[in-house]
Order: sequence, then C-alpha cells, then structure tokens
Amino acid sequence: MMPTDQLAHTYSIVARDADSGQLGVAVQSHYFSVGSVVTWAEAGVGAVASQAFSDPAYGKLGLDLMRARKSAPDALAGLLAADPMKEVRQVAMVDALGRVAAHTGSTTIPEAGHIVGDGFSVQANMMLKNTVWPAMAAAYRSAKGELVDRFLAALDAAEAEGGDIRGRQSAAILIVEAKSTGRPWIDTIFDLRVDDAAEPLVEVRRLVAVRRAYIHMRLGNEAAQRGDLETTEREFNAAERLIGDNPEMRYWHAIALLQLGKIDAGLAILREVGHRDRNWIELTLRLPALLLIGDASLKDRVRKLLE
Repeated sequence: MMPTDQLAHTYSIVARDADSGQLGVAVQSHYFSVGSVVTWAEAGVGAVASQAFSDPAYGKLGLDLMRARKSAPDALAGLLAADPMKEVRQVAMVDALGRVAAHTGSTTIPEAGHIVGDGFSVQANMMLKNTVWPAMAAAYRSAKGELVDRFLAALDAAEAEGGDIRGRQSAAILIVEAKSTGRPWIDTIFDLRVDDAAEPLVEVRRLVAVRRAYIHMRLGNEAAQRGDLETTEREFNAAERLIGDNPEMRYWHAIALLQLGKIDAGLAILREVGHRDRNWIELTLRLPALLLIGDASLKDRVRKLLE
C-alpha cells in the first residue's frame, strides 16, 4: 500500500443532475472525516469518489483528466491501468456531460459492489449486506427535489439496509455548479462535512438546511441591493424558516429593510432580535454607512432600542 492510501471503507454516490447540471458526491462511513478523503468535485468538470483502500490521487488526477476533456470512463480506465493496487480500490467518476464509470476491485472487502445508472453511480464496500448499493440506486432514482435531496435519500436508504458493518461516524456532501466561473468559492453549492458524530446523517441533513438558509439570505441581500422588496422579503422569510433559533437571518432581514427605507418594519425586527441579545443593537450602531443609512436620526432610533 502506498503512503497516501487511507482505509476509507464506505458507501457513496456520485451524480450529475440532468435538470440543473449540478455535479456532486455524497458519502457516509465509520471512518473519521471521510469527506476529506473520498469527495472530489469541480464545477463544469466532474465528481469523483475514491474509497476502500483509497488513493486520493484518483480524485485529483481524475478531475485533471476530465478538465482536459477526457470522459469519466476514459479517465478512470487510464488511472486504473497505471495502478498496481487497483484490485483494492473502489472508485467512481461522473463528468460534466453525465458520463459515468465505476470500479470495484476484486479484493475489496465484502460486501462490496457498485451500480452505474443514468448520470450516477452508487458504490459501497465493507457493508453489512449486499442490498446497500441497490437500495441507494433505487432511492436516488425515485427521489424528488434538488440533487442534494436525492443524495440524502440515497444515504438514508443505505443506512436503512444496515450500511457500514462497523456502524456510523462521518458523512459529507460536495455539490458544485454545472459551469465554472473560475471562482470555486462561488461555484460550490454545498461543501458539508460531519467528521465525527453518533448520527452523521442526521447532522448532515441539519447542515443542509443551514446552508440553504445562508443561500436564501444571500439572495435576499442581493434583492435588497436591487431595490426589490418583494424578493427580499420572500428570501429572508425562507432563510428564517430554515435556520431555526439562530437570529442571524432575522437580523440581516432587519438591516435589509432599513436599507430599503422600510424603517418601521426594520426597527420592529431589530427590536425583537435585540430583546434576546443587546449585542445585535450595539453591532447595528457600529455598521458603516455602506450597510446602514448614514442618517443620524435613524441611528438615534436604533440607539433608543438599548434603553
């Protein structure tokens, strides 16, 4: 075994969503920080899962080859041909056109196998039962919603079939846009990792909701900058429903309303947030004029919320 190899025995899914073109990979394992080893994706290029006796080079080189316009099947075939330890590997790849390839080595620890479908592949090794990956494929095919929702359905189906024979520990979801802007921080939609938890799939589902809340908040702020009150309200309301008790979304909703000149509505929300923690009011007074109207009378009204 090469020094870079890691024992990431696990179940995972790689896929390209036919509607949005999004590319991604999702995984769960009884292995610490499985997402740091298995998951690879790049907008406009593809996604890779490298597991079992995992060599992360399959992720890096697989993306390099697909970026150079090699298909996923050709990229994987080339890497396997150069790997003397291919029989202990399990690897799956999907490219930006939805072409898919997977490999389960002959000495991968059972139960192990994979299924390649239309635009996706599910793969698993060291499972309790050999029904895990077929259940993942069925769940992914039948699930509704965005790519992340279908990934969650596939992971839940694997766990319902017994999952990893050792139990649960970590999970990860990485999803990127269909096309690259050249700015990975913009192109990455979900990059979530649960490194060590008793119920990693429960926690990663919670993190998906939190991430969605921040996406809605960003869209709300963008709408406010355009002067679009209706979209601002809709996006911030969606963010607040998803975030739960965290006051962050509610606070920036208030600031957006103040920026839009809806002073009474903004102050009403700010009063509500400040009632729970006065530091939010103090923060408001420290905001630069770029974020808050540079109006002394407004700042006086905000300051009165501290009384």
